[in-house]
Amino acid sequence: MDSRSLTATAVEGNKMDSDVKQPEKDKAFRLKAAIFLSSVTGLSMLVGFGTTLAAAKKRDPAFFNRGLIPTRELPVSGSALAMKALGIGTLYAFTGCGILFYSIWKIMGVNDLYEFRMKVGSFLPRVPKNDPPQSRVEFEGLTDLLKYISEENSPDVKVAQSD
Repeated sequence: MDSRSLTATAVEGNKMDSDVKQPEKDKAFRLKAAIFLSSVTGLSMLVGFGTTLAAAKKRDPAFFNRGLIPTRELPVSGSALAMKALGIGTLYAFTGCGILFYSIWKIMGVNDLYEFRMKVGSFLPRVPKNDPPQSRVEFEGLTDLLKYISEENSPDVKVAQSD
């Protein structure tokens, strides 16, 4: 093989590497991905719910405690009403999103996620690669970044430098 064919092969290899490859059909990989996403989702839900409860209890502790246990004035506890509302809202959200996503899937006529990604990618505009970068990419700090952004957006205004 001569150097031209090696160069052509390397260029073709780079083109193939930059194209999106179909994901592996490995069951262990899918299981690990599902476990990871489920754990991140569950943890974020717990943190969000706990933070909200703590903020509500901090705001009005007496009223918060009254809502936990049903009384004569309030025959249904506030937590029971909240759980019922959360359940109904979750049902509506999952059903609505599921119908929306399923209809988009069927309208596009795709069979798997790889085909869906390729079809959607053909609709959307390509993002040009910035290689080599056409502007600054390293900044000393947040102030330097903000000065650069303000200079880029309004070149007529001069920023006073403090040295």
